[in-house]
Amino acid sequence: MTQPGIPTIVICDPIHKQGVDRLRQIGRVIPLERAHSPDELIHEARDADVLIVRSRTHIPDRVIHALPDLKIIARAGAGLDNIDVSTARARGVKVINAPDASTLAVAEHTLGLLIALARHIPAANASMKQGKWDKKRYLGALLEGKTLGIIGFGRIGRQVARRATAFGMRIIVNQPRLTPELALAEGVTPYDLYDLLEIADFVTLHVPMRPENIGLIGKEELARMKPGAYLINTARGGIVDEAALLEALNSGRLAGAALDVFENEPHPNPDLVNHPNVIATPHLGASTRESQRNAAVTIAEQIAAELDAFRTAGSLNLHMVPISEVVTHENVDQKRVDRLRQSIQRTQTLQDPPVVAFWDGKYVVLDGATRTTTLRQMGAPHLIVQLVTPGQEITLHTWSHAVSRLDFDRFLEAAKAISHLALHPTDLKSAQERLQHGRILAYLQQVDGRVYALASDAPTWFQQIDAIREAVEAYTRLGEVERTLNTDLQRLAYDFPHLSMLVVFRPWNLLEILQAAAHGHPMPAGVTRFVIPGRVLRLNAPLAIMTAEASLEEKNARLRAFIAEKMARANVRYYQEPVVLLE
Repeated sequence: MTQPGIPTIVICDPIHKQGVDRLRQIGRVIPLERAHSPDELIHEARDADVLIVRSRTHIPDRVIHALPDLKIIARAGAGLDNIDVSTARARGVKVINAPDASTLAVAEHTLGLLIALARHIPAANASMKQGKWDKKRYLGALLEGKTLGIIGFGRIGRQVARRATAFGMRIIVNQPRLTPELALAEGVTPYDLYDLLEIADFVTLHVPMRPENIGLIGKEELARMKPGAYLINTARGGIVDEAALLEALNSGRLAGAALDVFENEPHPNPDLVNHPNVIATPHLGASTRESQRNAAVTIAEQIAAELDAFRTAGSLNLHMVPISEVVTHENVDQKRVDRLRQSIQRTQTLQDPPVVAFWDGKYVVLDGATRTTTLRQMGAPHLIVQLVTPGQEITLHTWSHAVSRLDFDRFLEAAKAISHLALHPTDLKSAQERLQHGRILAYLQQVDGRVYALASDAPTWFQQIDAIREAVEAYTRLGEVERTLNTDLQRLAYDFPHLSMLVVFRPWNLLEILQAAAHGHPMPAGVTRFVIPGRVLRLNAPLAIMTAEASLEEKNARLRAFIAEKMARANVRYYQEPVVLLE
């Protein structure tokens, strides 16, 4: 079970011990011993605040949606193609990586493969181990004077260029938006992709895996390559069309290829791996002791910094969430929504954030249904909420309704039209007993003493809620409703001179309400009241934080900065016990 205030960090793929040791100083660390499917990961990481992956574990959208506490996904390395980054950012989950940690390792591996191709080192080694001395067979080529074409001139591409220059190679590069200043500083010449392919003796790939780069080197591009050239890929599988590459190798157009990455890892195409002109390594580019340590320590420090930023807002459990994923647990009065809309438009602030609990993939509003509905109708894409857990000391009270100026006969006619709803005459004692045991949904007590039991024959609990909600809507439409905790009819008649009836509802429980709301069956308006410890009041957050055209990740960062500023100015008062604030 998660300890309050201590983040849970799930390490999905093995990382260096120094990184793990640093993470243990930050929070509760759970290392997973083997690869997990998405469903297994959802179960094992259900309490995770942080997920750490390398290349083995994939984080698809359904994993991100299923983990309510998830704040950070960290890649202990460079590439993010195994993480659904767009879904993470849409949900306000921070995605971080350590691209610099493995830069030199990948660059050195690329140069190793380059030399191995030019001098046939793996094949010569295998021949020697078979007892052969095939010196003439493995005639190689000098690197000096050869042209190296680098596709992708980021961190790794630049390091490859610097090392290849030391071998006396001519460096040409293909990189969108390569500035003349950078090309001059690195001593390289920019080329169009097809021109580069036609000129280069060796072509090495260093582009990220993005949709536009899938199949970047396909049949047409391979046909453009200089006859007898070599291809090296230490970037990502899928950037090269492997079927087209195999065809180019079999035809003899390419002299060879060195591949560290494959479309289907860890089960690459055996025809490609076993091809005599292919050098294959199992995604070893970043696999050095130093780079693994650097990646683990770097990512651990980033996680520590990010969690510090989260704690400011997290100590108050304030978060920005997509309003499309927020549902109210009860119906709202449109008149109240209209009044609040005018107030928010005038002040341009959200005074008190709605309080929500995450349940079945939805943020269920326990307090603040009118605020939520108002901001939704105003077109806000995101909403600031205070997140609580159902296990907290949340007290649920059930209101009764004092209904005045009601034409009861009209209400009876309206009630008869409601599916799965029945009103039966009864006596007060019987109604109270049946209500206590949950055999009816509510009872109605008229001022003249007549009592009706309100029951439902609906086959599901959700349909029963729908029936009682329609009944409340009917008498709200036909009369005037006030919430009350008083069930003494005589005292109520004194307080409300035009009282028509008292409606007393069965006791509800939190889990029933959460389950129903998450599945689109809200409670009637004004029936439930939650007492929640640690409520955040008077936040007075600018409306622009929620309505601005920015990603959820950016908005959460702005929210954290806003709260940090308030706390730095000591604009926060904490009361250990419930208080009454009169303004």
